[in-house]
Amino acid sequence: MTENVKITTKDLNMYYAEFHALKAINLSVEEKQITALIGPSGCGKSTFLRVLNRMNDLIIDTIVKGNVIIDGEDIYGPKVDVVELRKQVGMVFQKPNPFPKSIYDNVAYGPRIHGLKDKKRLDELVEKSLRQAALWEEVKDRLTAPALGLSGGQQQRLCIARLLAVEPEVLLMDEPTSALDPISTMKIEELIKTLKERYTIVIVTHNMQQAARISDKTAFFLNGEVIEFNKTEKMFTNPTDQRTEDYITGRFG
Repeated sequence: MTENVKITTKDLNMYYAEFHALKAINLSVEEKQITALIGPSGCGKSTFLRVLNRMNDLIIDTIVKGNVIIDGEDIYGPKVDVVELRKQVGMVFQKPNPFPKSIYDNVAYGPRIHGLKDKKRLDELVEKSLRQAALWEEVKDRLTAPALGLSGGQQQRLCIARLLAVEPEVLLMDEPTSALDPISTMKIEELIKTLKERYTIVIVTHNMQQAARISDKTAFFLNGEVIEFNKTEKMFTNPTDQRTEDYITGRFG
């Protein structure tokens, strides 16, 4: 089977003012696979993730050089609509961040912003998104209740449902379980594995076991560089770079 590449970066460099945060990153992310980014704190994982939907545009004095190509288009090109890009390439953050609205209104928020007014269609989309996020059965009888009343794990699944409601193609996840207990973490991991049937997923994780459990490929970042990028199983059993082995076995990081 030939690789079906969704995202490619070519000689990607990024600077926060004088600080060289990403150095000549060349990576290809395959469609409908889970790609994990691992490495110690401050090594560039989250920065790389935010480059993929131009979230770094919101930080002053950032400079991006090189190419980030999604579906054949350079997303840093002059004609790119950043609002559309962020609809196509959605993001889930480390801490659940539901809006102070009802469960229903959280999920319906994105479609409404993008112009969907039809109540029946909204109802269908809210249910579909909550089902995809494995939350529907838990909340279907209290859709008008405040989202902030949900548990942490439920809030994170709600944030995933909110993302799915705008029908993206790529899901970026920045340590989506780091603020959650082990049982909620397991539910989110199971959810992520089912979502890859429909979506391309890139996940930053500090949890090596998590990367090993859920990802197809893993990239090891260190000091803004990709040291190694390979199939996850190979990376964790037979890494090619000594620094990868040292990190995976806990000698540093």
